[in-house]
Amino acid sequence: MSVLEFNNVTKFYDKKMALNNISLNVDIGNIIALVGHNGAGKTTLIKLLLGLIYPTKGHLKVLGLNIANPSNKNIKKKIGFLPETVTFKNNMSGIEVLNFFSRLKNTDQFNNMKLLEKVGLAEVSKQNIKTYSKGMIQRLGLAQALLGTPRILLLDEPTNGLDPILRLQFYDILSDLRERGVTILISSHALSEIENKVDKIIIINKGKIITNRSLSYLRQNTNIPIYLRFKIKKQVSNSIVTKLANYQYKLINKRTIEFKCFPKEKINIIKTAFKIGLEVDDLEIESTSMSTLYKYYIDERKVI
Repeated sequence: MSVLEFNNVTKFYDKKMALNNISLNVDIGNIIALVGHNGAGKTTLIKLLLGLIYPTKGHLKVLGLNIANPSNKNIKKKIGFLPETVTFKNNMSGIEVLNFFSRLKNTDQFNNMKLLEKVGLAEVSKQNIKTYSKGMIQRLGLAQALLGTPRILLLDEPTNGLDPILRLQFYDILSDLRERGVTILISSHALSEIENKVDKIIIINKGKIITNRSLSYLRQNTNIPIYLRFKIKKQVSNSIVTKLANYQYKLINKRTIEFKCFPKEKINIIKTAFKIGLEVDDLEIESTSMSTLYKYYIDERKVI
């Protein structure tokens, strides 16, 4: 089921085109990365989903309904949003902030303390915001976004200010939400951080969708080489070297052989390594990173 659906959406600001004939579908229970340069159209796309602005041409649906239709305004209550810059009134406590937004969103305040526990702020729930660190404010922003059990979560640079441990906890929360059927869209420049956390990647460039595919699909269908490193138990013999004449490889040391190949050749090389008698102690596979794929599709202007 598609919970977000863009059909030939174009958006102009005066005479400047921000989005150019975008069409895409996002399924239920997916975590999607939205990546692109500053000014590529990410913020405009998010504003459209929030109903803050409307398409110049085309239409979009959220949970099967046109969010631009005033009679469908209740859809917004099913969307949670964490902006890139989170600010709250300094003279309010954490629990007061959540209760305030609960009233705005008309949600039950009974679960607000549980939300603060989920994001690790229960112990400071009654302290004023002015005593909170940047990371604590970011976590409070996430709790605010989770009010009312949203079906869609829009996150803009969500791990700003979080230390490594809190970032891991943050993605654990997102994984749990995905299991419950929540659809999550993350706009982020931290590509290495999110590459193993998302189901699909939307690359947007100059207002156009370049790709909307899984990372594994892009790796398999992009002509960027990967590296296989075999650590072997015995020193590489001359007979083994002779058998490798048809492959692109190098000896890193006496007991490590590195192959350079395309993803579709990976299995064949692994089979060959055992067939020629390599006594493998360990195998490392250096796959194409999300950052490399992003640069490839932006530079090559490929659409897939």
